[in-house]
Amino acid sequence: MASIRKEIVIDASAECVWDALRDWGGLHVRLVPGFATDARLDGEDRIVTFFNGSVLRERLVDLDDGARRLVWSVVEEPYTHHNASAQVFADGADRSVFVWIIDFLPNELAGRAAALMEHALSVIKRTLEPERPGQ
Repeated sequence: MASIRKEIVIDASAECVWDALRDWGGLHVRLVPGFATDARLDGEDRIVTFFNGSVLRERLVDLDDGARRLVWSVVEEPYTHHNASAQVFADGADRSVFVWIIDFLPNELAGRAAALMEHALSVIKRTLEPERPGQ
C-alpha cells in the first residue's frame, strides 16, 4: 500500500485554515479554487471535478472540530483502496501547519498522487494566506 504524507506551513491562523478545510461542500471555492473546479454534495459524499477533468466521489468519514481533522475516502476507481486525512495545527497565533496523509492502492498511482498533492498544497497556501501590501 502506498502512503504519502505532505505538510505545508501557512501564514494564517489555524482557525482560518480549519474553517476552509471543514467546508466539505466548498472545496472548489474556499480551499483549492482552480485545482477543484466543482464540488457537489450527494448525501455525505461529494462529487469533485478537478482541473484535469477527472471526477471522483469522496465519502466523508470524519469531521473532528476539536482536532481540526477531516477524513475522507475516494470510493471509486482508479483506487481499489483510499483513505485520506487532513489536519491543521496551530503554529503561533497567525501560522498553521497543514498535514495531509493518503494511504491507497494501487501503488502505481503514488507518483501521480504525490505530484497532485504538491500542486494542491501550493493552491491551498496561496488561497488562504492573506494578501500583503505590495504583493
